[in-house]
Amino acid sequence: MRIEALLLIGVAVFFGITGAVYWFTSYEDAGFVMLVGTVLLGLLPGSYYLWWSTKMKPRPEDLPDATVASGSGVIGAFPSSSVWPFVLGMGLFLCALSAVFGWWLFAPGIALVISAATGYTVESRRGGTV
Repeated sequence: MRIEALLLIGVAVFFGITGAVYWFTSYEDAGFVMLVGTVLLGLLPGSYYLWWSTKMKPRPEDLPDATVASGSGVIGAFPSSSVWPFVLGMGLFLCALSAVFGWWLFAPGIALVISAATGYTVESRRGGTV
């Protein structure tokens, strides 16, 4: 995780320098605030990863003499193709559209969300299509 941490901290440093140059050349508030937000978006996870890299043992991909076989593990079961994620997306889409076109769209949207959650749960426990 140390490589990922250094990459994100490097992004934060780059955008920090860019933000300082931007502020002193343009004196524009909105762009500077967005660049400060970008610095924080790189610094926050980067410092967290750096902290965790000191607390945990190195992963196989962090070792310099690692092979592909050392990083392989147990392969679990993958879900089969299903229509339920699409139904869930359409239900959430209808719920979002209800704020624009009227609250009458919220009821069918919630019905689709509940049916998709139920159908996907039943399908995943049964191991086949519903």
